[in-house]
This record gives sequence, structure tokens and C-alpha cells, in this order.
Amino acid sequence: MNLLTTGLERLENAAMHRLASCPGLDPPEDVVLVEQPPAEVLFLTSAGTDLSCLAACLEHLEGWTDRIRALSLSCLEHPAQLDHYLSSTAQQARLIAVRRVGSRGHWSYGLEQLRLWQQGAPERHLIILAGTADQNRDLHELGSCDPALADQLAALLREGGGDNIQVFLRALDAVLCGEPPDPASVVIQPLADPLPWDWKDNPGPTVGVVLYRALFQAGDLRLAEALNEALRDQGLRPRLLWVSSLRDPAVQAGVADLMRQQQAELIIAGTAFASVQADQAGLGSPLWDELNCPVLQLLSSTRSRDSWLSSSQGLDPMDLSLQVVMPELDARITTRPAAFRSHHSGIGPLATAIPCLEPDGDGLSWIVEHSRRWIELRVTPASERRIAMVLANYPVRDGRVANGVGLDTPDSSVRMLHWLQDDGCWLGPDALPSSGDALMRRLLEGRTNAMEGHHRPPLDHLPLSVYSEWWGTLPEQARATIEQRWGAPEEACDLEPERGFPVHGIRFGHVVVLIQPDRGYDPDQIADLHSPDLPPPHRYLAQYLWLRQTHGTQVMLHVGKHGSAEWLPGKSVGLSNSCGPQLALGAIPHLYPFIVNDPGEGSQAKRRGHAVVLDHLTPPLGRAGLHGPLQRLEGLLDELVEVRQLGGERGAVLEKSVLQTLVELNWPGLPSLEETLDQPDKLDQCLDQAETYLCELKESQIRTGLHRYGVTPGGATAAELLIAVARAPRGSLPGLIQAMATKAGLSFDPWQQEDGDDLSAEDSDRLHDLGCQRLRRVGDGVAWLEEQALVLVKGLIHGDPTDGLAFPFRQWSMEEPVLKQLRHELWPRLEACGLAEQQAFLKGIRGERIQAGPSGAPSRGRPDVLPTGRNFYSVDLRGLPTEAAWDLGRRSAEQLLDLHLLEQGEPLRHLALSVWGTATMRNGGEDIAQLLALIGVRPVWDGPTRRLVDLEVIPVRLLGRPRVDVVLRISGLFRDAFPQLISWVDQAQNMVASLDEPEADNPLAGITRLDGPQGRIYGSAPGAYGAGLQALIDSGAWESRGDLGEAFLQWSQWRYDGSSDPAQDRPALEAALSKVQVVLHNQDNREHDLLDSDDYYQFQGGLSAAVERVAGQRPDLWFGDHSRQERPRLHRLEKELDKVVRSRLLNPRWIHGMKAHGYKGAFEMGASLDYLFAYDAATDRVPDWCYGALCDEWLSNESTIDFLQRSNPWVLRDMAERLLEASNRGLWSKASNDQLDRLKELVSTSEAKIERGGFTC
Repeated sequence: MNLLTTGLERLENAAMHRLASCPGLDPPEDVVLVEQPPAEVLFLTSAGTDLSCLAACLEHLEGWTDRIRALSLSCLEHPAQLDHYLSSTAQQARLIAVRRVGSRGHWSYGLEQLRLWQQGAPERHLIILAGTADQNRDLHELGSCDPALADQLAALLREGGGDNIQVFLRALDAVLCGEPPDPASVVIQPLADPLPWDWKDNPGPTVGVVLYRALFQAGDLRLAEALNEALRDQGLRPRLLWVSSLRDPAVQAGVADLMRQQQAELIIAGTAFASVQADQAGLGSPLWDELNCPVLQLLSSTRSRDSWLSSSQGLDPMDLSLQVVMPELDARITTRPAAFRSHHSGIGPLATAIPCLEPDGDGLSWIVEHSRRWIELRVTPASERRIAMVLANYPVRDGRVANGVGLDTPDSSVRMLHWLQDDGCWLGPDALPSSGDALMRRLLEGRTNAMEGHHRPPLDHLPLSVYSEWWGTLPEQARATIEQRWGAPEEACDLEPERGFPVHGIRFGHVVVLIQPDRGYDPDQIADLHSPDLPPPHRYLAQYLWLRQTHGTQVMLHVGKHGSAEWLPGKSVGLSNSCGPQLALGAIPHLYPFIVNDPGEGSQAKRRGHAVVLDHLTPPLGRAGLHGPLQRLEGLLDELVEVRQLGGERGAVLEKSVLQTLVELNWPGLPSLEETLDQPDKLDQCLDQAETYLCELKESQIRTGLHRYGVTPGGATAAELLIAVARAPRGSLPGLIQAMATKAGLSFDPWQQEDGDDLSAEDSDRLHDLGCQRLRRVGDGVAWLEEQALVLVKGLIHGDPTDGLAFPFRQWSMEEPVLKQLRHELWPRLEACGLAEQQAFLKGIRGERIQAGPSGAPSRGRPDVLPTGRNFYSVDLRGLPTEAAWDLGRRSAEQLLDLHLLEQGEPLRHLALSVWGTATMRNGGEDIAQLLALIGVRPVWDGPTRRLVDLEVIPVRLLGRPRVDVVLRISGLFRDAFPQLISWVDQAQNMVASLDEPEADNPLAGITRLDGPQGRIYGSAPGAYGAGLQALIDSGAWESRGDLGEAFLQWSQWRYDGSSDPAQDRPALEAALSKVQVVLHNQDNREHDLLDSDDYYQFQGGLSAAVERVAGQRPDLWFGDHSRQERPRLHRLEKELDKVVRSRLLNPRWIHGMKAHGYKGAFEMGASLDYLFAYDAATDRVPDWCYGALCDEWLSNESTIDFLQRSNPWVLRDMAERLLEASNRGLWSKASNDQLDRLKELVSTSEAKIERGGFTC
């Protein structure tokens, strides 16, 4: 069947499409049909400047007025739009010329239909031209003219200008006459590139400006004129260059030479993409690195200003990709929209709206102020620089100040203070704190966010008069939103009469260290706790205003992942004056030390908080090993196996000891005594599972401490971290432990095989020959290899003795690829991290450029993210999900379905999945690929670029199972970062819903036929973030899981489909969740676990509570371990919680590691207990023994209690209170009276300690 026919049939059924009154005026997200008066030639282009230039040229060119029409390709993106255009306007055309920016795969349907149009009549001609030279070969052969001629025509348009447009039109005329020109005769009229423009000799620091030359050639100069004028008004000297593209090495060299000659202090770049290719970005950007100054990315939106103002999204997906994500490869600093799409009045002979850029005064003012502040920082002597360091504080407790995931934030902050002093900054006459605990002692002697800290003296006050004057300058919309909740400034609850708003922090000369103000969730106001878009209170804004207007802050650091400013309500990206982050942060240069494995949340700081990220290393990682009773159990099991093999008489006694130990350990799945008597094989199964699980626990990767910014781990800690980085295979090279297995002559794969698998007889014999005893499972072999690796690596990097190294490894050549990589790449990268972080910090403080670098989890095969100390970037949104992600997602989905069928005896039909932006950036879209696999839809990738270009339904007969109805709960960050993926998922769900398949095979289609279209993608309100449980849990303002489910529903009721306008639709969300059988969440690396963050319980726990609330029964909760792409693991949440508690929380390795970090280590212990409690509150999946074990191991251990009393008595009190709350709420039902009395005593003694002054160390 003709594809054009099927497209027209689709169009006839699409009654919602309307006809454009003026082609090119409607926003691209609206599917509006376009018709133009007939003409001989149709020119379709991705570049609005082509239309401007052509229109200007036609004013002076005779003979073409009625022969040519032109249109932006954005008007033909939807298949229905193209189908209608080809069936109407194009029917009388003889030639269509298309200039397309992007690969053929991104518009495959359009190119295919154009070729069918050309083949429909012998007199028709089709010319396909590439917008960029790298696409010439792929695109030019698709047209009907000589590709060599197409090369020249494309070059004419890229060069632009009236002369070249005339040559272009003459060539089209010749093609129409049947005498196409010789490509060699098509001569391009060159223009200087780069081209200086409007250079004047006004005084002031130099600001380089780089804009597209096409604007100049089209006569669209208003943005350039407005920007130059605004810079000069601020005492700056603009040096504007027009360029064709920054991808051209010759253009780069010209820009660098001119900017160096002019001594540019800062660059404002208005070009899209980056100066380097994505696969080379981690190696640096030579153009910008050489200039060593900040590069600001000027945003010009393809929306109109009115559309942008009303949009929660801000920038549309293409602008996000080309003007934000890609320029981050250059480490450009994301700013504000400074221009918007507009159109010249009238449509002229081209019968289309002629686009132009309308400069925006607010955006330009902000960018110029931001530029001025960066330059001021650069030229200010170190002794005069004024610096602010901000420490996050949530929940709002004195034991939880200086939040920073994986980072010893207090210690790192002290190091930064000393570096500043050594660099010449004035930090006052007094001695600086000598440790992180000393800094925290100073901070907590002053005013804090906690109620108990309100009686202490603040650092300063911001007078109401100063705040009110600033308040009066804000947009009415921003003031109204804040006043609706918090009242007028003079009514603010934290305002102190006659003094103003208190500022929380301490001062060291010109440097202040502040506690970030709390977000304002009032536990007495239930409406606050259920408000996903709660505006910041006056006190929050006042403290940041104090930085700008009183302290005169020249550069601000938010130390550690993450604060709350970048998460305030507002547009996703491309912010306005009314957006929360802009209100708080202003235009101060912003540095942000941030863990390297979290590109998503770091990108949020970059895109909504104009931050320059200073990425830092992950915490040290190591094998959990076995401890205490777990070690004893392993020994007993080994002994029992030996006795059974030898037929000894002690078998029954040992079995009893093993069972007694398992009972003492509250072992999961332990059969009762009666079951073992009735079914003797139950005991053997239990012992087999216990041995398997011990192997898994032993090989679990845990954090053994926290990272200290600017410090590379040393000793055994460095060796273990290096092994963690080297463990994953890379390309054709095996991982370190895999290579060691091969070297030792072993056949098992330590990376891919399950730890509980039995060793082969050959491997068992081989290990015995190497001196290993009692090894029966793969995990035992892996443990031996890991121990050998530690000896080997310590010898390689530290020169330690290798006496314990087994024979095969003593003979290992240092030239072997794996060892060569370890010595010459992995270790140098890791070792360089500390110094690189320190240098990046000082460069940022001086206003210098921070080089771009990739982001990701080093232990998941990403050593390229090292060394840290770079301004990390994320991923090209257009490439997700990747083929590797599809491979893992498909296998993970199949494994889940098999396990569910095995357990339940019937196929899974309804599932809820939560997906996060940061994980998607790390793993290439594995969760989305898993969803597609579950619903039975396959991605289709473009050949050359391997980007997703289409979706394909997999027939049920090929699936061999029913489709799963999947409800997706997206995070706010996912919504902001991946609008394209939301559109793809919505398209996939609609494809499945429209299939004519039985309800038994396709539940979603059955529901759709019965109840109409169904929403399947939900998230929080536009501009809001989170899932609603954190503030509720922290406040204690809940009575049952139903309350937590209600909060999740309240925060998650916005339905998304890829359009810019989500719909609030709680009834549809409840209907979708009412059928859910399984709630799934995946984790893509083992550099953290689900008790390291509140996000896990908020999303998976919140989903579970919401399903239980609307369905009346608890769903099954599954956890996907995707940390090894080659070995996805699916198991129940209960097992994962058990595993984390045993391998980390109760592990002396971890506890000892936390004790080494004083206040922050105690903070981490308290946080983990909070997250365990919250998971239980939301899911009822935490067994009693966990609370009892933590009570006994943490709060009945005198050494640990002494540590907590000295380092963080607030956390000690909070932990005791949390355990008492668990008992009071019935979550911990078997607490003994002795345990409860002990906890009450700890609360009392801790309170007394706090009242006497807190710290004693």
C-alpha cells in the first residue's frame, strides 16, 4: 500500500488538526496543517535565517516573486502535516529543495514521502541538502540531482548572504530547464569567518560575543545590537564575532586569535551544539580551554515570548538539546533566554511568516549582570574576594547540617577555607577551624533552622527595608504566589521586629559559611506537606539577598549534593524572573562541588542554578565481607558440609548449631522446626540458600567511608577503590577479577555468574591446588580472587610486599593489557583526583574556566569520568534509550516476568515503575527500555547515528506472553531533562492501547476499549519536584500508610504525554494504580544503596502506599539490580532491605568508617536509620529484627554511643527518638522493655548534653 495513502487516511481521522492562518506562525508543538499558494519551487528549511535571507533577496530580484514558496520544516514535523502539504501545496510544484539540520534518521518519514512525491511525476525534482557538512554524504544522495551539485548548493546556503542566494536560485532555474549546472561552475562567494562587527574603543573589560553569521546575512541584527548596547551600559567592551559554526577548526582558530588579542575576560556564545564532538568532549575543548575564561551560553528560544512565559517547560525539547545539553560538552554556563522567536509583519511572496529574533530586555540584563559579576571576580585581588559557602540542611535538624551525598562536607569545607587562605584570601585574624567537627561546633553555636537553634545568635540580619525595596522590584506574579502562602514581607513569621530577617552562619574575614535556609514545610500546616510547588518563604529569599546586598558576595559555593535552591518551583529550564531559583540566587557566579556519579541532579544545578560543577570522587568502596555471627555461620556451614561428606557423628549437633545461629540472625525464609521434621529436604534447601546468600553478602560492595574533597584515598582504601573501578570489563578487555580467573586457569566468570552457583569439579580442584580450602561456590572463588587482587594492587601502586600472592599472579607480566591498563591508565586517573579537585576549586574561585568532563559511575565501567575536578556534562538526549540499554532492559523485563510467573502461577498484567532522570543519564535509558520490553514495543534506531527514530510493536505471537500494562511515575528531573522520552513512551503506550488484541493478551487495550484513552505517565506538578513523603515523614504528621499514600497521590496526579501542558488528573491516576500488582524500582550501580537516600522510599514506598490506598491490598514490591549490565538481578524488596542492613548498616567496616568522619559520619548513620524507618512506614516490609539489631549494635554499644555523644549528640537523640517512634507506631512490635528504657535514657542524656553545649571533642 502507498505510504502516502495511509498517511492521508490517518489525516482524515485526525479531526483535531486545524489549518494555519499564516504558515510558520504557530508554535512547533501545535499540530497545525499548512497550505500555501501554488508555486513552481518549494523551499523547505530548518534554518529560519534561510527564509529571512531569501525574502530579503527577492525584494531585489526579478522573475521569482510568484515562482517560489518557502516554509520552515518545523511546520512539517508531524506526519499529518507533511501528508497534507504534499497532497495540497506540493501537487503543482516541479521542484522541492529541502535543507535539513540533522541526520536522515531524524526525519525518515518526511524524506521517504518526499521521494515518493518526486517519483510521482517525471517532471519533478527533489534536492535534499544537509544543514551541516558532516551530513552531506548521507543526505545528498537522497535527492534526484547530482550529489556533487547538492554539495555545492548546500555550501552556498551555509555560507549565506544575498549573493550566494542568487547563485542558488540560478542553479535551481537551470535544474528546472533540464540543464543542471556543472558543480564546478557554482561558485561560492565567501564572507570573513569569523567576522568582527561593531567594535568600538569604549573602555572596560572585554567580553567576547559569538553569534551565528546567518543572522548577519539575514539582516537580523536586533539581538546583536541590544546585547552590545547592554554590555556597554555596564562598562564592558563587547567584541562581537559572526561565525558560520564553531565546529570548523579554522573558525575556532580565528576566534581564539581574536579573543586572545583583545584579552577577553569572558565569552558569551549564542551558537548551538558544542565546539567538539560528543565522543571527544572528555578530552577538552581546545578553543575555550586555551582562553581560560568563563563561557556563557546565551539562549534564544524558538518559542515566542508569550508562549515561553506561559510554559512550565521553558525551552522546548530541541532547544534544550541543542542550546543546553550539547553546549555543556564545552562546559558553557547555562543562562537565561535573551531572545525569542518572532516574525516580521506580513508574509510576502514566500507565503510564509519570516522569522526573526526578538531580544528580551530581562534576559539580556541578567546575562550582562552575570557577565559583569564573573569579570569582577576575575579582576578582584585574592585578598579582597568575598566568598560564600552554603551548607544544605534537611531534614531541619541540628544533627543533619551540611548534607552532601558521599561527601564529608564539614571536613571538605574546612579544607577549602585553608586553601583560600593559602591562596591569599583574607579569612580574618583568628585561627581557622582545624577539623570538620570544629567547624560544625562553631556553626551550631549560632542560629540554625531547627527550633532548638532559634534562641542562639544569628550571624547578621537583613533589614526589612532592604528586603522590601528588593521585593518591590519583583514581577507581580512572583510576589502574588509567595504572598498567597507567606503573606507580605512585614508579616513574615521569621521577621524579628526592629532587626529584620536573621542570617544563619559564621564569618571568616571576607568568607562566610552559611546554613541554607529551610524550605518552609510547616508540620502544623497540612496543606504545606501536600504542596508540591510550595513557594520559598521570605526568610529563604532574604538570606540569599543578604549575600548579594550586604556581604557583597562575588562567588558562591553550595558544598555537596545537594541544596534546595535549584529545586525551587519554576520553569524546567530557560528560567524567568519569577522562577524560584532566579529569585534566590540572582546573578552571582555559582560553583557547586558535586559527586561525579549523579549527572542528573548536577545538571539541574547547572541548568536551573547557572552552576559550574566541580565534580568530586565517589566515597571509598570495598567488599562488605562477613562479620560477627555471619562469619560464625559460614564456619559452621563449612564444617557441616565436611562432616556430611566424611559421615561424621557430629552432623546432627552441627545442624542444630546452624539452625540456632540462623534463628539468632533472623534469617529470611527460615523454615519452622515442624516444617523441617515433616519435610527433611526443607532443611537442606534452607542451608543451601543460606550458603548462597552468604556468598552474595560477602561480595556486596559498600561504602567504607566518605570522600574528602581534594583528597585521593590512600593505602588499602585506594587499592580497594581501584579494584572497584577495574572490576567491570571495558570494551574487549575483561575486568581485573575476570582476567585473574583466566590467569589462574579457572573457568567460571566472576563478573557474570551468580555467586551462589556451584563451582565445577575442575575449578574446585584447581583452587585446591592453589592452596584454597573449603571452596564450593563461585562466590568462594570470587572471594579468593578478590583477596589476591588486593595483594596484587597494593604491590603495584604502593610497592607493598606481595608474599601472599599465588603463583599464577607472581608470573604475570606487567605488559599484559589488563595490568598495563591498571598501572598506566586507571591508577593515574584515580590518583590525580585529589589534586585536580583542589585545583578546580581554586580556579573557580579565581573566575577561571573549569574544563568539561563526562559523568557516571566509575565502578560501572566508567573510568573515563576520572580524574574528577571537572565541570561534568550528561548525555545527548536524542540517543536514548541506547541499544545497550535496550539489551539490558529486555533481559531484566524477561527475568521479572519469569519470576512472577514462577511465584504466582499466572502472567504479570499490571505494573507500576518509577524512573529518575539521573539514573537515565547514567545508564542510557535502561528503565525506559525495560518498560518498552514489558509492553512489547521495540525501539528502532537510525543507521549512522544510532539514535532512536521510531518504535515498532512486537506481535504477541512473537512475544510469547501477554503485554504488561505499565504505569510510569517520572521524577521532576526526568520530566525536565527528557521530554523526548516522555513523548516516545506516550507514543508506545498509545500504539499498544490501539491494538486489536484480546484483553487477556493486552490489558491496556482492553481497558481502553471499555473506558476510553488511558493516561500512563504521571509526575509532580509542573515546576515541582519530589514525591511528597519526605516532609510528612520528618514532621511525624501522619497516622497510617494511607496518609502517606494520600500524599503521594496528591503530589503525583499530573498526567504527562510529551506536550508542554500536562493535565491534573487524579481520578485517572487512581484508576491506573488500582489494578497494579507489582511496584518495581531499579538501581543501576552499587556506589550507593536504597538506604542512602530518601528518594527510594519516596518513590517506590510512595507508589506502594498509593496502590494500597486505592486498591485496598498491598502490591508485590520488586527491586532490580542493574549494577552489572551483563548480570541483571531481580528480587523482592524485602531481600534488598535485608541485604543492605546485614552488609552495611550492621557491618563493623561501615560503622568504623563512619566514625572516622565525626559529625558527618554520625549524620550518615542517622540518615540510614531514617530511611529504613520511612521505607517501613510506606511499605510495611522491614522486619522487626532490623530495629532490634540496630538498637543493640549501635545504641547499646558503649564505643559507638561515646562516638555519637562526642561528635553529634543531636543525631544520637534523633536515632533514639526514631526507634521509639517505630515502637509507638507498631512498626517495631517486639522491642523489649530494656531496649525501650535504654532509648529513653539516651534521649534524656543527649538532651542534657545538647543543653550543655553539644560537642566535647
